[in-house]
Amino acid sequence: MKALLPLFVAGLATVGAASIGAAELNRDVHARDVHSYAEPDKVLTEHIHLDLDVDFAAKQLRGSATLSLKRIASGYDQLVLDTRALTISKVETAAANAPFQATTFTLDKADPILGSALRILLPADAKSVKISYASGPNASGLQWLTPAQTAGKKQPFMFSQAQAIHARSFIPLQDSPQVRVTYSAVVRTPKDLRAVMSADFDATAPAVITGTSREYRFKMPQAIPSYLIAIAAGDLAFKPMSARTGVWAEPVTLDAAVKEFSDTESMIVATEKLYGPYAWGRYDLLILPPSFPFGGMENPRLSFITPTVIAGDKSLVSLIAHELAHSWSGNLVTNATWRDLWLNEGFTTYVENRIMEELYGRDRAIMEQALGRHDLLEDFAKVEEKERILTPDISGRDPDDVFSRIPYDKGAALLFYLEDKFGRNKFDDFVKGYFAAYKFKTLTTEDFVTYVDKELIKKYPRAIKPAKLKEWIYQPGLPDDASQPQSPAFAAVDEQLAAFVTGKKAAATLQTQKWTTHEWLRFLNGLPDKPTLAQMQALDRAFKLSQNGNNEIVHVWLRAAIRSDYKVAFPRLEQYLISIGRRKLVIPLYKLLAQTPANKTWAIEIFKKAEPGYHPLTIGSAKKELMMQQEN
Repeated sequence: MKALLPLFVAGLATVGAASIGAAELNRDVHARDVHSYAEPDKVLTEHIHLDLDVDFAAKQLRGSATLSLKRIASGYDQLVLDTRALTISKVETAAANAPFQATTFTLDKADPILGSALRILLPADAKSVKISYASGPNASGLQWLTPAQTAGKKQPFMFSQAQAIHARSFIPLQDSPQVRVTYSAVVRTPKDLRAVMSADFDATAPAVITGTSREYRFKMPQAIPSYLIAIAAGDLAFKPMSARTGVWAEPVTLDAAVKEFSDTESMIVATEKLYGPYAWGRYDLLILPPSFPFGGMENPRLSFITPTVIAGDKSLVSLIAHELAHSWSGNLVTNATWRDLWLNEGFTTYVENRIMEELYGRDRAIMEQALGRHDLLEDFAKVEEKERILTPDISGRDPDDVFSRIPYDKGAALLFYLEDKFGRNKFDDFVKGYFAAYKFKTLTTEDFVTYVDKELIKKYPRAIKPAKLKEWIYQPGLPDDASQPQSPAFAAVDEQLAAFVTGKKAAATLQTQKWTTHEWLRFLNGLPDKPTLAQMQALDRAFKLSQNGNNEIVHVWLRAAIRSDYKVAFPRLEQYLISIGRRKLVIPLYKLLAQTPANKTWAIEIFKKAEPGYHPLTIGSAKKELMMQQEN
C-alpha cells in the first residue's frame, strides 16, 4: 500500500494549465475522487474481513465488515466510509491485539448519488474497526432472483455488481478506485446453494454445513479496488477448462458455456506473451442469469459473464478476451477516478483486440475494430460535443449515467494510433513497461500523459508531437488523422448492402452463405435509418432474422424493426425484452420505442412484465428512457 501514498500526499508530475488549457489543471486536482466521501489521505484501509449471512427471504447480506487501518495523518480521530442504504447496528474499534470496544458513529443524510457518509470516532490507538450491518433489500449493487428468474428454475440466485460506486450498498468501506485492499470472507448460504467470490477458494473443497446453512471461506491476497469485490450465491456447479481456468454456472448452462469459452487458456497464454505474466493465479468465469446488466464484469479471479454471449459458434467470445484483458488493464493498473475510466476501458479494448488477432487472425480483429468504430460514432451522435472527450467532467453526476462507448472505443483508437505512429514493436514494449510501472497502482490521465511523454515521445520525437496526444485526450471527437479500420470482408458486405438497398439485388440472391456474425452486424448496421416494410419483409423471409438466436444480431435487427414499424418482429421484440436484462441490448430498444406515443405505451406494458427480472441498474435506465417516475 505504500505505493498509494504519493497519490494522496505529494502527487506526481503535473501538467501546466497554461500549455494545455483549462481541462488539465494538475494531478492533485484530478486525483481527487468526487464520488467518495472517504479520506484515504488521513486514514487508509488496507484489509477488509467480511462475515456475512446470505438471507434470501429478507434480501439482505447481514453480518460484519472488519477494516484494518493505516494512519496517514497524525492526530486525526475520524474514519469516514461510504455507505448506501445500509442499516448500521454497531461500530467497534480495537487496538493491536486488543478486544473490540464500542465507539460512536453518525450516518449523514443520504445523497441521491453518493449515499451516506458513515463517520466513526477513531481512538488514537485504533488499528481496526468492525461495523455490524445489513444491506437493504433494494441495494443498488445486489440483485436477488427467484427460482423462476434463473436459468435452472430450481433455486434462488444472488449476485453483486459493484462498479462503479455500488460496493457501498453492500459493504461499508472506502469506495474509491484509489483505495486498494486485500480481503477475506466467511459467507453462509442456505445449504442447497453455493457461494463464490472474486477471491481465492477451492472449487472442490466441501462446504462446512452448520444446521440449515453452508459456510464458505475466501481470501484475496492481492490488493484490489472496492469495485472489484464481488459475491454471488446460487445453484452453481463447476467444470475446469485448464489447470487455471474453469466455469461456474447453473447446471443447465454449464456444458454450453464450457464449450463456448474453451479458448480461455489460449487467451491467457497469448496475453502473457504480449504483456507479461498473469498476476492473479486462477481465471474462472461465472455465468450469471440473463438479468445481469452488463456483458461482463472483470472481477479478479472470477469474471462475471452474461449468458447472452453463448452463441454456439464462439462469435461473441471477444467479450471473454475483454474481461481477461482487464486482468492487466484495470485490475492491475487502475484508473484513479471515474473521470479516467478510459485508462481502464480504452486499454482493455485495445488489448482485447490484440488477443483476438493472436487467436483468430487479423481479419477478424479488423472487423471488430470497425464495428467498434461504428458504435463510437453512434455514441458521439447521442451526446453534446463537449462530452466527446476522454476526460469528461462527471462531478455531481452518477458514473452509471454517463456510461458510453467513448472511453472504450475512442481510448482504443488512440492506442491504435500510437501503435501506428511508433510501430508495433516499440508500442508493445511501451505497453508492457506501462503495466509493470503501474502494477497494483492507480493513475490519472495526467500521469499517463507524463508517462507517454517520457517513454515514447521524448525517445522517438519524430513520431508525434505532445500536442497531438493532448488533442486525442482533451479535444472532442477524433483527430483528422485518426485511422479508419479497413476490412476487405466488410467492403464485400457493403457491396451487397448497396445492391440490396438500391433494388439491384433481391434479398434472396444476396451472397451471405459464408457470412460471420461480424459481417451480418455490418450489413444490418448499414441499413437505411428507416428501412421500408418491403425491405424488412424480404430480409426476414430470406434469412429468418426475427428468429435468429444470436443476441447481437437480433438486437440490431430489432432496432431496424422499430424504426420501420415492422410489427411482425414485435412478438420477438417482446420476448427479447423480457428474457434479457443486459443494458447494452435492451436500453437502446426502449429508447427507440419511446419515440412514438403508441410504441411508448406498448413498451411501458412490456417493461412492467420484464421489471421483476431486471437488475436495479437496468430498471433505472429503462425508466429514464420511458420517462417513468423513479422510486426513491
